Amino acid sequence: MTIADKTVLVTGANRGIGRALVEEALSRGAKRVYAGTRQPLAHSDGRVTPLTLDVTSAAQIQAAAGQVGSLDVLINNAGIALYDDLSDRAALEQHLAVNLFGTYGVTQAFLPLLTRSRGAIVNNVSMMAIAPLPLTPAYAISKAVAFNLTQSLRALLAGRGVRVHAVLTGPTDTDMTRGFDIPKASAKSVARAIFDGVENGEEDIFPDPMSQSTAESWRSGVAKALERQNAAILEAVSAAA
Repeated sequence: MTIADKTVLVTGANRGIGRALVEEALSRGAKRVYAGTRQPLAHSDGRVTPLTLDVTSAAQIQAAAGQVGSLDVLINNAGIALYDDLSDRAALEQHLAVNLFGTYGVTQAFLPLLTRSRGAIVNNVSMMAIAPLPLTPAYAISKAVAFNLTQSLRALLAGRGVRVHAVLTGPTDTDMTRGFDIPKASAKSVARAIFDGVENGEEDIFPDPMSQSTAESWRSGVAKALERQNAAILEAVSAAA
């Protein structure tokens, strides 16, 4: 897939990686970019259509889906990351509401359009989906579950021609990582690498130096092999049905 002349929707498009994804899609010649944000958004490029979209609101998700006539690429980027120590169940539920159920709800709402276009779903998870950082365990848990959701959707939607990509992002210079004094990739470079991965057909995209250092071991490791093995079981069952 190339992004030129395609229609793209980005959630969490008002800042950080989301805003960079909007700009990168435009630079690659996207025909239309829907920018989903909780607050009103203005953009100088006429190809950008703002959508009021709080991913925790079923009503807003359905209203947004009603405003989009066609869609080639859905990028589930909206997310939250808060410090916690797992002592407060509410913090875990808050992360799951956005990072898991928000991604699930938006995907289900736009799936008919993506099936029609034989398009792509891109879920921005995190390297913490593989190994948690104990400073933000609720975030890590929610991203691990979102990664599993992504892998499950990948297998379930393959027969419909919808590709599903996971973005395993490492430290990126955004508001979310402001408190971490560590090397960080720029949001612009991450956005560029995400679209490179989509255009190259990479199932799991490692868009920054830290994540790229683990990419080969992940792709050749037992977890990835097991994912493919289990997906093949689904294909065999479907073929026999």
